[in-house]
Amino acid sequence: MADPSTYRPAPGEIPVDPGVYRFRDSARRVIYVGKAKSLRPRLSSYFQDLSALHPRTATMVTTAASVEWTVVSTEVEALQLEYSWIKEFDPRFNVKYRDDKSYPYLAVTMGEEFPRAQVMRGAKRKGTRYFGPYAHAWAIRETLDLLLRVFPVRTCSSGVFKRAGQVGRPCLLGYIDKCSAPCVGRVSPEEHREIADDFCDFMAGNTTRFVKRLEREMANASKELEFEQAARLRDDLVALGKALEKSAVVLGDGTDADVFALEDDGLEVAVQVFHVRGGRVRGQRGWVAEMDAETVPEIVRHLLQQVYGGESGEGVPREVLVPVLPEDPEAVSLWLSALRGSNVDLRVPQRGDKKTLLETVHRNAKQSLARHKLARAGDLTARSVALQQLQETLDLPDAPLRVECYDISHIQGSQVVGSMVVFEDGLARKSEYRRFVIRGEEVDDTAAMDEVLTRRFSRYLEERDQSSDLELGRDPDSGPERIDPDTGKPKRFAYPPNLVVVDGGLPQVNAAKAALAALGIDDIAVVGLAKRLEEVWVPGQDYPVILPRTSEGLYLLQRLRDEAHRFAITFHRQRRSKAMTASVLDAIPGLGETRRKALLRHFGSVKKIRAATAEELTEVSGIGPALAATIAAELATQGSGTPAVNLMTGEIIDEDGAAQ
Repeated sequence: MADPSTYRPAPGEIPVDPGVYRFRDSARRVIYVGKAKSLRPRLSSYFQDLSALHPRTATMVTTAASVEWTVVSTEVEALQLEYSWIKEFDPRFNVKYRDDKSYPYLAVTMGEEFPRAQVMRGAKRKGTRYFGPYAHAWAIRETLDLLLRVFPVRTCSSGVFKRAGQVGRPCLLGYIDKCSAPCVGRVSPEEHREIADDFCDFMAGNTTRFVKRLEREMANASKELEFEQAARLRDDLVALGKALEKSAVVLGDGTDADVFALEDDGLEVAVQVFHVRGGRVRGQRGWVAEMDAETVPEIVRHLLQQVYGGESGEGVPREVLVPVLPEDPEAVSLWLSALRGSNVDLRVPQRGDKKTLLETVHRNAKQSLARHKLARAGDLTARSVALQQLQETLDLPDAPLRVECYDISHIQGSQVVGSMVVFEDGLARKSEYRRFVIRGEEVDDTAAMDEVLTRRFSRYLEERDQSSDLELGRDPDSGPERIDPDTGKPKRFAYPPNLVVVDGGLPQVNAAKAALAALGIDDIAVVGLAKRLEEVWVPGQDYPVILPRTSEGLYLLQRLRDEAHRFAITFHRQRRSKAMTASVLDAIPGLGETRRKALLRHFGSVKKIRAATAEELTEVSGIGPALAATIAAELATQGSGTPAVNLMTGEIIDEDGAAQ
């Protein structure tokens, strides 16, 4: 492991101009490439105290043995050079935001004498028009099969085309009118190219003129009593309609745009992109990549570089819609415009259909990340590796088959609640989840954590001590009984965990350890997971344990922490909502929710209900004489109380019925 101070350049040596820098290891391999608007502050940030760096960045600078840079004149040149170096050197510390498969395109080889439509992957070729990308090759073939009725362009390989010309007989597609058969001279090269141009125009989104042309020709054929020709044109119209149905219209005015959305969980990021051409979604793709210490604008910039860096000009649309503008948006926009050969509008949609479409793409990204996490959580091998990693890293005697995680939720010390979630063998055991209402007012996080753990493990000790081996006819040496003899179900707090995880840093961990020690429990390990840098804190240690970002053990701890946080905050919101909608009517016996609504709807406020007589109360549907007398007596003794809620509008109202 290298010391970054040994190769740190003097601050005065680093220029302040824009440029691209490379970190190399001891074998002179490039391990990281980056760009900067100003090289001096960017490079200096890598040589600060290692504890202040993100773990991934700290690993990179300690792996490197030297750094070098190249000054360029503009930020656009820096973007281009950074991309070319990443493609050339494939640095190990540069995050890849693309998956490892090539998406298929519908390609038309306009550079050939007889253009050919086909499925094509890989690098773009000059003189070929591309449409897509598509998620699956079969989707391209399905669309192509429909459109060949109307645009009978060549689809055969060069060998088949040449052989058909030699024998003077076209292939099957020529006989069924799905190819114009230029191989045997049915159409001239110019006529075939015109068919290919029309096909490309239709795929580019100019669909209306072709539909209207077919409708006009069908009407003329019918008028001339050429019903067979009219029927063929009708079938062509049906084929065009089916092809158009496969790509839903989402934007008007023939819009060409790529819409990007991101969803991350701190460790991984899911990317989704919709390719809209001619106002229709022509393709969709997505992938999940490792998340590093970059900010979202940096991720967007690197994503655009890697998506469009290898594209031909036709691959870059007129608009690129992103959730957040990248760093140096002007430079990125100029770079994209240079690739396209015309202006590219890079922006964040704020309203209208494009904003709605961005939200749809984001929902897809969110679902993609959820599916990825679910698949990873369901992987038995990954779960086994995670438990083994935690055992080794935390120096546990056994793998933590049962792990409990605790979290505290409140707003400025009010409505403080705690949550306990349980994972067994790496999977959530939701039937074992528990919620705690913290007693007392203005309790801080450490005191609340102490109370939750004390209550949970006091119950465990009580149930363990109350187990009667003799009554149940068990071997006294087999351990305490965990099954309730009355219900036949496990007792609520019968099973102790192998590991306790708390959401927080060293103060929360020390509070948890002290709570267990006060109960005489010293055989349960305790750790804390801090949110900011995903640090694992162990009681009594001044420095945290840093697990690798790709560690299955860290992923399991993160899932635990996130689930505990979700469970706690859901309970907190329920209690807060209930407290905000409380009313003096709630405490009246026999007065349920339906009758409370009816009273408020009839009188309008609690003050008017209090002023009403028992006879007037009976005018409300569902309120009898006995209940009316109870309501009048209770309100008379309670006096003014908590504001009520107008359940028709959801507004909190005061005693006079005025909305607050």
